[in-house]
Amino acid sequence: MYNDQTGITFMKKSLALVAALALGLLTSAASAADQIRIFAAASVAPSLQKIADTYKTGKDVEVQITPAASGALAKQIEAGAPADVFISADLKWMTYVVDKGLMKDGSTFNLLGNSLVLVAAKDDKVAVDFADKASLPAVLGEERLAVGEAKSVPAGAYAEAALKSLGLYDTVSPRFAPAENVRVALQMVARGEAKLGIVYGTDAAAEPGVAVVATFPETSHEPIVYPIGLTKDAGQAAADFVAYLKGPEADAVFTAAGFTKPAE
Repeated sequence: MYNDQTGITFMKKSLALVAALALGLLTSAASAADQIRIFAAASVAPSLQKIADTYKTGKDVEVQITPAASGALAKQIEAGAPADVFISADLKWMTYVVDKGLMKDGSTFNLLGNSLVLVAAKDDKVAVDFADKASLPAVLGEERLAVGEAKSVPAGAYAEAALKSLGLYDTVSPRFAPAENVRVALQMVARGEAKLGIVYGTDAAAEPGVAVVATFPETSHEPIVYPIGLTKDAGQAAADFVAYLKGPEADAVFTAAGFTKPAE
C-alpha cells in the first residue's frame, strides 16, 4: 500500500541513484580527459615507458603506450583507433598520417635518431666486414636473417636500402626471416631462431642475448629519425607530455638507451 513514507523512501533512492550515475559520468569524463594514448614505434617504446612512469608520478594522468610497427600504427590511426600521440620510426609513416589530415597542424617534429646494426646471438662468435661482399653471405650460410617487413616496419626498409647500397641484397634476401616489428626480429636472434638480424643500435644495446657484429655505414641508408606529433583528437594533457619529451629528464633516458639527436 502506498503512503507518504513509501514515497519519501522511493524519492531518496531515486535521488541517490541519479547522484551516483552523475558522479560516475563525471569520473569517467575526467579519467578520459587525463589519459594520454600514445602509438609508438616498437623500438622507442621501452624508453618511452620509463619516461612515462616518471612523468605521471604525482600527476592525475595515465599514459597508455601501444607499441607496434610504425606502418601498422599509422593504419590503425587512419581506421579511427583512439590515439593522442604518434611516434614513427621514419618520416614515411608520419607523412602518411599528416597527408590524411589526421594530425594537428604544426605539431610534428623529429624527436630522435638511431643507428642500424647487424646482430648475432651473444655466444655466436662471428664477424662481418661490409667492405667484403663475401663476408655476410659466408657467415649467414643457409641460415636465416631476421629483418622487419619493409612495407610496414621502418627498420626493415632501412635494412633493405642498406643491403642494396652495399650490393648484398640479391645475395641475402632469399634468407630473410620477416618480422612484424624490429623487437620481434631482435628476439628471433636472441632465441636462436635466426643466425643474424638487422635492428637498431638501441635494440641491440637493450638485449643481453645479442651482440653487435657490424654497424651499417650511415651513407648506406636514409638518416634514421623518429618524428612525433599530436593527432587531431589530442588534448592539452598530450601536448604537455610531448613538450616534456623535449626536456632534459626525457633526454637523459633516451641518451642512456643509445638514441641520438635527429638529423637536421
